Amino acid sequence: MKYTRLTKEQLEELHPEFINFLATQSITGDEWDEIKRDKPKVAEEELDVFSDLVWEGVLSKVSYLENISDKQMHLFHLSDKEMKLISVKVMNPEIDLTTPVGFDWFKRNWQSDFVEYLTAAKAYTDDKNVDKFLLLQQGAVITKGDLYKWFEKVIGTA
Repeated sequence: MKYTRLTKEQLEELHPEFINFLATQSITGDEWDEIKRDKPKVAEEELDVFSDLVWEGVLSKVSYLENISDKQMHLFHLSDKEMKLISVKVMNPEIDLTTPVGFDWFKRNWQSDFVEYLTAAKAYTDDKNVDKFLLLQQGAVITKGDLYKWFEKVIGTA
């Protein structure tokens, strides 16, 4: 398995797609019930293959990720050729960016001496989707990139 198996909740959400996946392999509903009952290992393998297909589809469309902790923001733009990063670090010990109060402070004080910025770019490894997946496993979430685009304008990384 290349990624991780989808959760039970995710699989339930994707039930129609999973039925189509089984149909492409000429597996009927009754046959699937039989496989689950009589060949649980084969059923697990089918779930793994389906999960990887879903992850591949999602990851191939991801362009922006954010990983925000109490003192730092890591904002990623995942272009075709490389991963670009805007890193924001808050040195005010009283501020927690994960709270509304802390983020409001940041919006008012983003140009203060208590805030540091760093930009970087890195080429992908052999498999860019695996690189994206690893960022998700480290706590990043998929976004539309509004925060990244705003920073790109105000700190001039474009």
